[in-house]
Amino acid sequence: MKHIAAYLLLVLGGNKTPSAADVSAALSAVGVESDSERLGALIEDMEGKDIDELLASGNELLAKFGGGGGGGGGGGSGGAAAEEEVEEEKEEEKEEEMDLGGGMDMFGGDEAGDGNY
Repeated sequence: MKHIAAYLLLVLGGNKTPSAADVSAALSAVGVESDSERLGALIEDMEGKDIDELLASGNELLAKFGGGGGGGGGGGSGGAAAEEEVEEEKEEEKEEEMDLGGGMDMFGGDEAGDGNY
C-alpha cells in the first residue's frame, strides 16, 4: 500500500509516470523504506497504463458490489443532553474555586514564596 500511495501522490504532484527511483525517494523523504521487489512489480504493472483509466475501471468494479444498506439512523436527540452536561461542568468548576485567604502557599506556610525554587 505504501508504494501505491506514494505512486499516486507523485502522479497528483504532476509526475505522470513515476519511476521506481521516484517512488523510493518519496518514501525515504518521510523515513519509510521501500521494498524493491514489490516496487518493481508495481512499476512493471503500471507501465504503459493511464492512471485515470485504471481508477475509472476500478470504480466501475466497485459499483457492481453495491454498498450501503439499512444502517444509520438513530441518535437524533443527543444535542440537548450534551448542552446540559456542559452547563453542569461549568457550574462544578465554579464551586471548586475557593478563596484561601491570600497568605497560604501549596505547602501550608503563611508566607508567599519568593520564586526561587
